[in-house]
Amino acid sequence: MNSSTVDHSLRDLSDLKELREAFQGELLSPGDGAFDKARRIWNGMIDRRPAVIARCRSASDVSAAVRYARGAGLPLSVRCGGHNVAGTSVVEGGVLIDLSPMRRVRVDAGSRIAEADGGCLLRDVDLATAEHGLACPAGVFSYTGLSGLALGGGYGWRARKWGLTCDHIVSAEVVLADGSVVEASADRHQDLLWALRGGGGNFGIVTKFRLRLRPVGGFLVRTGLYAGDDAAAALRVYRAFTETLSDDFHLLGGLRHAKPADPVPDGLRGRPVLEFLSVCSADEEKSRDEADALFAALPQAPVTEKAMTYLELQTMGDEGAPDGRRYYTKSGYVSELSDEAVDRLVAAAGANPSGTGSIDIEFLLGAIARGSTDDSAFPQRQAPFMVSAYGSWDDPELDGPGIAWARQTVADLREWECPGGYVNYISLEDNPAGAVETYGADIYARLVRVKQQYDPENLFRGTRAVAPAGNGNAT
Repeated sequence: MNSSTVDHSLRDLSDLKELREAFQGELLSPGDGAFDKARRIWNGMIDRRPAVIARCRSASDVSAAVRYARGAGLPLSVRCGGHNVAGTSVVEGGVLIDLSPMRRVRVDAGSRIAEADGGCLLRDVDLATAEHGLACPAGVFSYTGLSGLALGGGYGWRARKWGLTCDHIVSAEVVLADGSVVEASADRHQDLLWALRGGGGNFGIVTKFRLRLRPVGGFLVRTGLYAGDDAAAALRVYRAFTETLSDDFHLLGGLRHAKPADPVPDGLRGRPVLEFLSVCSADEEKSRDEADALFAALPQAPVTEKAMTYLELQTMGDEGAPDGRRYYTKSGYVSELSDEAVDRLVAAAGANPSGTGSIDIEFLLGAIARGSTDDSAFPQRQAPFMVSAYGSWDDPELDGPGIAWARQTVADLREWECPGGYVNYISLEDNPAGAVETYGADIYARLVRVKQQYDPENLFRGTRAVAPAGNGNAT
């Protein structure tokens, strides 16, 4: 932080008394005992100090904090779960609007609708809806914040079957840049609702979601672990099977280093392996048969199968990404897994400078592809694959090598790439493409019009910020 930022923040905090009078939540400033803990987020690489943290209890608190930040000329950020890899929830020298105290969920089982506060974690929604045999499709870590995930899209284990989280937003209560509160729905502020479905946190602060729910039963999860020497052959089998997979079958391939607990010979521990993880409904005979056929065609390897509830499915990955570790993600859509692309991915796994982290290869399409840009701002629904290099390490000295490795892994696939990007997987100041390239020209042009209407001064800025007309393209 430079001295000019510090001085500016301290001057503008002189009228904090006015905010305290309108605020029912908790305000934290540097020097308060809880400040340092409150500013910390999941990615340990992020170390930023806001001027004030506004821990909100209601939409009126959010409105007061927005008005204060705007009046003081301070930048702001919004925190829900703090799980975004880029750390966009923590602003340097500005106002951090913390929604984490707002975590109520109310379920109307008859209409299959959940009303969830903007500070909810995925686990809050899952716990409340599972009691009724219902679920809203969401991400793969239970401690992820609902708001960031849903506004950016929302891939998860049921995305091929049900679509993205953003596709299930029925309406939203939103605090706008002027501090006013509106309801975006099919009847009012329809253009804002469209932008919130995949356009990121560029248009306002969602303090309440109404989400469409799906009936949910049990699942079968299979895991196969393949030695690095068999990884290329296994990925080619995977590639062939994706051409006919039913929507209920979700398959993820992860190239990583073998862990101490993995069922591999001692000579393979710490060396590259390929893990396949398949998820299908326990009562879907077709997808169970597909799993049988896939794993029978793969090279011989240890395969485990486990029956899971939806809650177990949604928490099974939590321990693999512990809070406070240093993370960097580079992701891209890929049109095909050619033999050369497969070979490059296997080679990249061997070059990973860290024993943690992975290269994930995920087959998409299904219900994702059937979504319409008329209903949501989410781009690239037709991309068949997404490849993500998840850099993960504890030693700060690995920051440089780890970031370079993740970037190079995806750069090596450039000749097979689909344009655009997934805004929830963009790290730090990584800038391969601006907002226009991320969303595509047509979607971006419409987002700009919505931005101009609801946030013409560009108070809200996401990782791939949508700039109002005349402000240029933020990247």
